[in-house]
Amino acid sequence: MASYINPRVLTLTLATILGISAAHAQAPAASPAGGNKVGIVSIQDAIANTNEGKKELEALQQKFSPRQAALQSQNDEVENLKKQLQAQGDKLSEEERNNRIRVASEKQKTLQRNYEDFQNEVQQAEQEILNRLGKKMLEVLEKYAKDNNFSVVMDVSNPQTPVLYAHPGTNITKELIEAYNAGSPVAAPAAKPAASNPSRPAGTAASRPPASGATTPKKP
Repeated sequence: MASYINPRVLTLTLATILGISAAHAQAPAASPAGGNKVGIVSIQDAIANTNEGKKELEALQQKFSPRQAALQSQNDEVENLKKQLQAQGDKLSEEERNNRIRVASEKQKTLQRNYEDFQNEVQQAEQEILNRLGKKMLEVLEKYAKDNNFSVVMDVSNPQTPVLYAHPGTNITKELIEAYNAGSPVAAPAAKPAASNPSRPAGTAASRPPASGATTPKKP
């Protein structure tokens, strides 16, 4: 079982799923006067830290928390069976030992199936959020880039983006979050004590390698 992940890491791995690159923010062939600026942005942080993104992530956590807790209980049960077998194995008859091995093995297989189903459902729910909010953020990014004479904006959260160095002053992530919130009716979620922040559902995209064949949301 994967361990719980801190919500700060709960960025939905948008870089690996959205795969947004400079092509999505390129200026038209005829750039406006002074439109020669290059900016960088971490799209994953931008979307996850908007008011709407925070609300969606909190709802996702609440939805899957019961399943996550049930999986953890199943995992604990399997681990306890293994420990008991290890501690008592030499004191059991061959028949009893084989029965316990069979029971533990069956429970392990059930746990694995449930865990994989859980991962798939979480991934699908995340993908829906990413597509929906990602399209809105691309519109915000395009408007911000045009209004502020950016020729190119590159997503540095995408590991395939060839950015080796960028001055901090070129990072417009914070500005995009503010621009997104300004045009959204979703209010900021109520602040919570750090210790009580929900953790990400175990086994979600943050702990997985980049998904192959993932698509970038297109502007409607």
